[in-house]
Amino acid sequence: MSLQLLIKLQRLILSKLIMELKILKLDSTATIPHYAHPGDAGLDLFAIAEAEILPGESKLIKTGIAIELPAGVEAQIRPRSGLALKNSITVLNTPGTIDTGYRGEIGVILINHGRTKFQVTKGMKIAQMVIASFIQAEITTVEKLSNSNRGSGGFGSTGI
Repeated sequence: MSLQLLIKLQRLILSKLIMELKILKLDSTATIPHYAHPGDAGLDLFAIAEAEILPGESKLIKTGIAIELPAGVEAQIRPRSGLALKNSITVLNTPGTIDTGYRGEIGVILINHGRTKFQVTKGMKIAQMVIASFIQAEITTVEKLSNSNRGSGGFGSTGI
């Protein structure tokens, strides 16, 4: 197989891995999510307003955007490692899931695990949004589950 044919095949395969994400600006000051670097998994999400989060407190931070996802994918809202390490700020329900049918504003629930208040500023990167495919299950109710080596062992059953 020629190198040119391999390159064309690779481009064809990669083109199938890219999907359209429709984004609606609900606020004129909203920043459209974007990847910070080529190859990144997460799109940066930005706050549209200032907020103060006291130690131990959580707040819903608005992004001013809504999205339309194609069937078979979800958007996962995940924390930013820099905010977690430097300020003890994380996403409370991580990963937060945005379902295919949701068309409302994306909000991010941030929690302050630190000892000092944290100031969210307008335009601040507050979280990451990762687009991921999923499989829907067909539910079957049964009388018994099959046996496995692990059985019902969980919550530390393999040791500390």
